[in-house]
Amino acid sequence: MAKAELFQKDIPENERVFYYESEEDDPIKTDGQERKEKITLPEGYEYIPKNPFVRLYARCCFSVFWVFGQWYERHYWKAKFYGREKLKKAKGKGYVMYCNHTNPFHDVFGPALAADRKIYTVISAVNLKIPGIGPFLPMIGGIPLGTNDAEKKAMNEAVDKRLVKQKKVIVIYPEAHVWPYATKIRKFPAGGKSFKYAVRNNLPVFSMTTTYHKRKNSKRDLPRMDIYVDGPFWPDASLSDEENQNVLAEKVYESMKKYAKKNTYEYFKYIKKSDKIK
Repeated sequence: MAKAELFQKDIPENERVFYYESEEDDPIKTDGQERKEKITLPEGYEYIPKNPFVRLYARCCFSVFWVFGQWYERHYWKAKFYGREKLKKAKGKGYVMYCNHTNPFHDVFGPALAADRKIYTVISAVNLKIPGIGPFLPMIGGIPLGTNDAEKKAMNEAVDKRLVKQKKVIVIYPEAHVWPYATKIRKFPAGGKSFKYAVRNNLPVFSMTTTYHKRKNSKRDLPRMDIYVDGPFWPDASLSDEENQNVLAEKVYESMKKYAKKNTYEYFKYIKKSDKIK
């Protein structure tokens, strides 16, 4: 089965299952991951382009991307958004939004519609290798993870600038791996490490949880979506940076679990191999 079909087309019920050993197993792999390539960024890669024409082109690309996302989310997925009014509590400040990772297409567009301003999404560098769309991702806000010390430093500086000076939104998927249509929230493999951006800049974080539901009056089995925004969760000045990261990670995790209970349709099943044996 082609990868796109898993997310865009109805598939037989007996094929909608994934047996896993660990929550870090990856049901969907890019070609680069399958070939176990060593991924590096292009030489001289700029996280924030200096060329004004490149910046203008990026703004135009994001505008087209956002308009298309409106149709795609609201008409294709029948998505409804709840809790966006909570974002007003971060007015005048940048913030970080953490989302559950359950659909690579929706996960590109959903946060852009949920947020109240332009988003920049932290992505794996391997995504730049995706044929066709990969090189285009930075133009719509993709921030590839650095693969060496110099790139990691440049990435951190770019994230801080987007958050503090430009007051934009950084989007992160703390579950790390895409689990199609998953209705449970997985533990964050990196723990609280991805919360360092908000902590060191004393900025709020929000959660965005996508849930799945049966379509009404439709012959299609493919689910529709409800998306919930929650927060803000702020760093605590009385805690150390590491403590703050862990506390915020736990708050976001619990928030996602709370809204994940609103799932009403398990389109795709996940069964631990040890449970299968039993």
